[in-house]
Formats: sequence, structure tokens, C-alpha cells
Amino acid sequence: MFLEFIAALAAGLGLLGVVFLLDRLTGRRLARWAYPAAVGLGMLSYSIWSEYTWPERAVVAGTGYVEASRNEVRVWYRPWTYVLPQSNRVIAIDHRFTRRHAEAPNLVLTRVALLARWIPEFSYLVVFDCEENARADLLAGVELRDDGTLEGASWLPLSADDPVLRTACDAREVLNGERAEDA
Repeated sequence: MFLEFIAALAAGLGLLGVVFLLDRLTGRRLARWAYPAAVGLGMLSYSIWSEYTWPERAVVAGTGYVEASRNEVRVWYRPWTYVLPQSNRVIAIDHRFTRRHAEAPNLVLTRVALLARWIPEFSYLVVFDCEENARADLLAGVELRDDGTLEGASWLPLSADDPVLRTACDAREVLNGERAEDA
């Protein structure tokens, strides 16, 4: 958060430099209020840009992430969010951990990452059943058998159009044979 403040300050000072240069080029014809207004506009512009682009930057930062779902909010103290909603949470599938078993091709083991603004990433392993539209979290007491099935898992039913399920199951189809057989 401190680095975000430094970046906003740098954006404000950068715009101040542009206004200062314009003032010099026009023979000092700009009003005195243009200087602090430039700093404020630069800082505000950077802050808005940062708030709207953090999901893309977070997904890119975690190499192998594919965005599955995004939560968008509209709040009264940011009236522009009624026009362009702001994202505050993202659910991503980490394809670096995606595996399937040759004997259970309808099951996909992957890591789900929960990303939020100003909050450390939280991730956990999940097995998705792409035919039954269900999910089982790999918690203590859940055992992955040699045949690719789970023992002791609590399966949670999902709708067929659940975006996280669809993203994980689509990953099942893009796995190459070598990586898919590793599981």
C-alpha cells in the first residue's frame, strides 16, 4: 500500500512537471491553481487506474492463472462505479497444478486461488467432477487413491454453468498427454 502511495505521488509530480513545462512554453500564462490541480489530478488518475487494473495485474503476476470469476461492486462513495463496476475479488485457476488421472478422466485436480485487493492470496486444492458437476476440496482426511478417485471427500454439487467449474474442466481438455499422465 505504501508503494501505491509513492506511485500516486510520482504520477502527481510527473503531471506537475508537464504543467510547469507548458507554463514556461506559454510565457507563464497559466493560472496559479493549475499546479496543485495537476498534482491532484495525477494522483487521482493513478489511483483510479490502479483500482481498476489490479485484477489483470494480479492474474498476470501469478503465472499460470486463468481468471474464472470476478466479483464486481458498486458503492455510493464512488459514483463512477455505477457506470463501470469495480472488481474487489477474483477467483482464478492455477494451471501449474492442474492434473487429471488416466483412469478417471472426468476428474480434474487443480489449485483455486482467491485474490482480493490488499489481502494476501489464499489458495487450496480442489478436485472437480466435470460430468457430475461437483467439487471436493482436498482437506485433511481426504485421500487420493491410485485409481484417481477420492476417499473421504465431501462432494458439493455445482450448477453446470458455474464459471470456476467450467474453467477447471476446460483446462482438462488443454492438458497435453505427458502432463496429464503425471497425476
